[in-house]
Amino acid sequence: MLVGPALAHLSFAEVIGAYYATGLLMLALGWSGWVGRAMRVLPMPVVMAMVAGVFLRFGLDLVFAVRDDFWIAAPMAATFVLLAALPALGARMPPLIGALIVGAVMVAVLGKFAPAAIADLPLVGPHLYVPAFSWRAMVELVVPLAITVLVVQNGQGIAVVRAAGHEPPVNAIAVACGAGAIASALVGTVSTCLTGPVNAIISASGERSRQYAAGLLVGLLALGFGLFSPVFTHLLLATPKAFIAALGGLAMLRVLQTAFVTSFKERFTLGALVTFLVTVADVPIFNVGAPFWGLVLGFAIAWLLEREDFRAA
Repeated sequence: MLVGPALAHLSFAEVIGAYYATGLLMLALGWSGWVGRAMRVLPMPVVMAMVAGVFLRFGLDLVFAVRDDFWIAAPMAATFVLLAALPALGARMPPLIGALIVGAVMVAVLGKFAPAAIADLPLVGPHLYVPAFSWRAMVELVVPLAITVLVVQNGQGIAVVRAAGHEPPVNAIAVACGAGAIASALVGTVSTCLTGPVNAIISASGERSRQYAAGLLVGLLALGFGLFSPVFTHLLLATPKAFIAALGGLAMLRVLQTAFVTSFKERFTLGALVTFLVTVADVPIFNVGAPFWGLVLGFAIAWLLEREDFRAA
């Protein structure tokens, strides 16, 4: 959303230069401790309302998938509910994995998996790019990119992880994202971040003390998928959209439920409502996405109209 329009008037080298500057800015903010202080000031209901607004589309896409491709999405949803309703069976077969298997079977039975024939799908090799530094790229991209990574994306991930009972090191995460952004800029890719959906899936099941193992496995799988990205991209393009939408919606259901309960259960409900509405409206301002402005406006409304909640908290 940020980089695409910028490439209409900036060179790719200038965008990469902005990636380097964004990484350095995130490193500095993480080392200074300002990111952790900002996250402590924001009320959790307001942050979770932003998460609910971002994740809402996953739930809606699940409904649309059932409407648009009933014989794929409906059996997946039914399998998920059945395994979740029978704990003994669900312990042997996680509901999401069961839904994935049933969906894959239905796609195969209905003959809706049709990859095009391609002769060569090679491994991905790194391509290093030389940056160019310009003031117009710095002014247009650096601050919006840093806000998107540290506040919007990391804010989702941190809120999800906290809701699962963990206490993430916010400043260390910011430092790691800054260092990762500099490393990824070498090959011309966007800044790294602590994503909400991935952490939601990782922390959705299993013993809390062992969920780190899922994070390590996801990282290893990401490396494998990256190396074979032409193959997996080719396969995903041949997969019905309803299958992917249903799987994503089912994976996000519990997180979406937790986000709504945390947002509107007790305190800061008006601020949370404003955050949710602004986030769902998805109107960017100054090249910064709506989730950030939802947090800003929601916090402002809570500060002005819910002072008792701040005192009670």
